[in-house]
Amino acid sequence: MNDLTAFQRDLLYIIAGLEKPHGLAIRDELAEYHDKEIQHGRLYPNLDTLVDKGLVKKEQEDGRTNAYSLTERGRRELKARREWEDNYITTLLSH
Repeated sequence: MNDLTAFQRDLLYIIAGLEKPHGLAIRDELAEYHDKEIQHGRLYPNLDTLVDKGLVKKEQEDGRTNAYSLTERGRRELKARREWEDNYITTLLSH
């Protein structure tokens, strides 16, 4: 997980928080968070990278739409990342 970009980690968090979202739902969530439009050419290659790394599963819903979900590995990696972040945030907040 340490080789992912911040954008790719954002994708994992969004996919984890939505039930089998499709690309447009993911794009809309990212656009709202980043307060700017997310281009197709940035979104889908990054989703494909997460699929290739075994962190995300892509399932075809119909001829045009794919749904995304975390794999078991993706859930483990995200949980480990969250625990690592929480360790530092807890330290920060306790001072």
